[in-house]
Amino acid sequence: MKEKIKQLIRFRELKTLYDKYERLLMPGTLVVGVIVDVVTFQSIQIEIAFLILGIYAVIAGAAIAFIHLFDANKLEGRFFLIRYVRLTSPLIVQFTFGALLSASLIFYWFSGAFSVSWPFFLIVAILMASDDVLRHYYERAVVQISVYFFILFSIIALILPFIVNAIDLWVFVVSGLVSVCIIMIYTGVLARFVRTIQAQRFQIAFIVVFIFILMILSYVANVIPPIPLSIREAGVYHSVQPLYGGGYLLHDEDETILDQISPGERIHIAPGGRVFVYTAIFAPVDLRIRIVHHWQYYDESTRRWISKDRLSFSVAGGRNEGYRGFSMKTNVQPGIWRVDVETERRQVLGRIHIRVEEVAVRPELIEIVK
Repeated sequence: MKEKIKQLIRFRELKTLYDKYERLLMPGTLVVGVIVDVVTFQSIQIEIAFLILGIYAVIAGAAIAFIHLFDANKLEGRFFLIRYVRLTSPLIVQFTFGALLSASLIFYWFSGAFSVSWPFFLIVAILMASDDVLRHYYERAVVQISVYFFILFSIIALILPFIVNAIDLWVFVVSGLVSVCIIMIYTGVLARFVRTIQAQRFQIAFIVVFIFILMILSYVANVIPPIPLSIREAGVYHSVQPLYGGGYLLHDEDETILDQISPGERIHIAPGGRVFVYTAIFAPVDLRIRIVHHWQYYDESTRRWISKDRLSFSVAGGRNEGYRGFSMKTNVQPGIWRVDVETERRQVLGRIHIRVEEVAVRPELIEIVK
């Protein structure tokens, strides 16, 4: 009896301490999750990254289930340790949600141009921020499960193209359907034990279907980038020449440090000169897809971008540094240009801004081999 009283006193002391520093602990675990992602996913193989994401997703689902089973008195009285687990479970959810959302942001960021896909990036960023600001609202089952579904959809849509070696609308739809099945089974099992979830099943189903439809429409509208394609490298050059045995010989201007850190690209050409755009695109192994360089010129009189050319080349996946390709534009007029790196469905992987300046004598060039 005395031992139980001591355990209860220690638990209350710990809970008091937790409540006191909750406002620091919750955002702290979110930040730790983001930092772990940034460090981890830049230094490991993609397969290991997917395994880690899968573990995070399982832990998040288990933590959510534990919280609501405990609060429904389905676990009370089994053993005293579960009270400590319940106390720390919101931190576990916070950490895993933060890690999964930041991972989605990292992978989707590298697969799309911010100027095109900013609505999707904004949604993920808002979810990450509100996960802390509205943390008490996040304790509701309907909110936790809805965010959990969004995360599952985002992660499965990232992993499935590697499994089927395809990037298309049907792959994204299947990813969504798999996520819907998982979340419906998950909710159905929990609803058998937790009355509050049982009462909210219709509301949860409605939100899940709404998110599913919104994600599909966003993909069709090219707001969601073409994951898992990503640009490893892109640049503007005076010439690009394939080398015998592989690689490319690039001719570039010798830039100053200021030129290198300035946004956009600047190139000086003689009248009637040519401009080359070189890109290296990462894609899953055995995936073959056509990449398009969409050349556009900014008409200052109408303040509109005018499409000039859509030049394409095939990409074969599997090379970590990206599959290399280039396009060439002749008789380039001086002014502001941009080249959108797109899929055939016009999903934008990246956007290269170029300022073309005409000079009487072409500047001295340096050779680069890639």
